Formats: sequence, structure tokens, C-alpha cells
Amino acid sequence: MAQAVDTSSKASKPFAGSPKPCTPEDDAYLREALKRCSASTYEAAGQFRKTGNTEHLPAIVLGIIERYVEPDLRAKLKDPDDDLRLIEDLGIDSLTMMEIVILVEDVLQMSINNEELRHLRTLGDVKQFIECKVRGLPLPQPTKFLPIEQIASIMPIQPPFLFLNEASVSSQGASAKYKISGQEFFLQGHFKDNPVLPASIMLEALGQLGVLFLLEGGAGEPGKVVNPQTIFFTSCEGVRCHRMCRPGDVLSLSIKPKRLKAPLATFEGAIRVGQDKAAIAEEITLTFGYAEEVAVEQEKPTATNGESTPLAAVVNG
Repeated sequence: MAQAVDTSSKASKPFAGSPKPCTPEDDAYLREALKRCSASTYEAAGQFRKTGNTEHLPAIVLGIIERYVEPDLRAKLKDPDDDLRLIEDLGIDSLTMMEIVILVEDVLQMSINNEELRHLRTLGDVKQFIECKVRGLPLPQPTKFLPIEQIASIMPIQPPFLFLNEASVSSQGASAKYKISGQEFFLQGHFKDNPVLPASIMLEALGQLGVLFLLEGGAGEPGKVVNPQTIFFTSCEGVRCHRMCRPGDVLSLSIKPKRLKAPLATFEGAIRVGQDKAAIAEEITLTFGYAEEVAVEQEKPTATNGESTPLAAVVNG
């Protein structure tokens, strides 16, 4: 996770440059610039100008983006999800993005190079990018967007047991979507005349997203590559389901790494359907190995005596 940006320990500290005094003229300009934004956006911007405290940045960024989102799409920002896509989910085109950037530059008194915007695809990308710029931190690696064909070429798990239709992976985590088609083989018996996606399959999908992160998210140590044949399910904790998922529902999955140190990787995961929370897992732990270590392994872990089991085996447990 060398590429990840740890913002948790510094989020409440001022940024590198000392905040400038906010004169009445500055306040008047700020109020005019944000007149079409919510009152909370103006308040957060004023506090940031006075203190330089970066914990106000998410409210500023979210408020400015909301100002340019069409009214019928603004409901998606009431309970904002960092995986919301700027174009597909919020309808923000390139020209609108430039308007957003110009206003952000004015409010935060900073300069953004157009080239730096090319890889910003999600709300989380924008928030992280702005915080890194303000605090003078290295910019995060761009998010990788993977269609189903690329996912299948990477993953050791294959259809019909692959539950990721599309995915995006960054050094901070991964998100994906899966649409329940109604043709899944297990729905024939779960339940009779009442097809419901098994909770164990939801957990399996989150685990698969964790596998994809290990293979594509830069989780390996420098010079080492995670071998897909060494990734196995180990344990999960704090799993709760909040709604039934049925054919036609589109699952929005997300995982974030909590601990990454070979041979174990622990993630927190969540699934939503629209704005509804469907399931959460406080911890999903996988075991993994590096490519150069495969030759010395004589046996794969088995499911006996509490040892690791293949990821797919979770649906039978």
C-alpha cells in the first residue's frame, strides 16, 4: 500500500500553507461565488479560509458539485457514496467539470492543471485529489476501470461463479457492480417461486472484489506480484444483511483494505442497491502469496482444522 495516501491522522490539521486573513471583501466575494450553493457549503468554505482545517474540504467539494448536478440527480448526494461516478451517475460532462474546477480554484485559492483531471472518475477521486492538492501530498494513482472481459481475464474465479460485471480499482480500495439477472443457477432453489439472492453470495461477491484488489490494486510489496492461485478465503466478521436482493437489482459493492501484510489481507465491505444498504461486512480476511513463493509451496491450504478454504467455499459454509 505504498501508493495509498493516509489522510486519517492529518485530516483535522491545517494544510502546509498558512491560511490567509479573511477580510470583509474576501467574505463578500466568497458569499457571491457560492450563492447558488447550500449555506453549509459557504460556512465550510469560510471556516477553511480562516483556519486551513482540511476536515472542511469534503463539505466544500460536495456542495460545489451539488450546485452543478441536475435537480433530479441531487438526491444521490444526500447520502453521498464515494463510488458515485461523475459522468454515469451524476451526469457531469467535461464542460461542467471545468466549471466545477474553476469554482473550486476560486474558493480554495489554488490552481489545478487540466491534465490532472483526466483520471478523476468518481466522487471519491475528486475529494481525495483536492485534499492531496491542498495539503501538498503526492497525487494518488489513477483509478483503474475494468469491464467484465478484463475482470474475467484477471480473476481465478470464472463465470458462472463470477459476480462482478464491472469494477474500478485504486490504491485506496475497489468498487464494482453486479446485476442479478434472474438466470443464476442457485436461484432455482433459493427459494421456490421466490428467487432471493443468498446472503452467502453477497459475501462471496465482496470477497471476489477483495481478490481483484489484491491482483490489480498495487497491494504487493515492491518487486513482487500476487499470484492469483494463492488467494484463499480465511474468515469474516461482523456480517449483517439489511434487505433482500432480487432479480433486476443492481448491487453496488465496495471494499477498503484495513490491514495488508502478507500473507493476510483484511477488508471492510459494503453492498448497496440504489440508496438502500443491503449488506455490510466489518472484516473479510483473505490469505495470499507472491508469485516467487509458489514454487516452494507443496500443498494448498485445506478446509480442515480451521485452515484456510478457497474463497468460493464460503457459499457452502
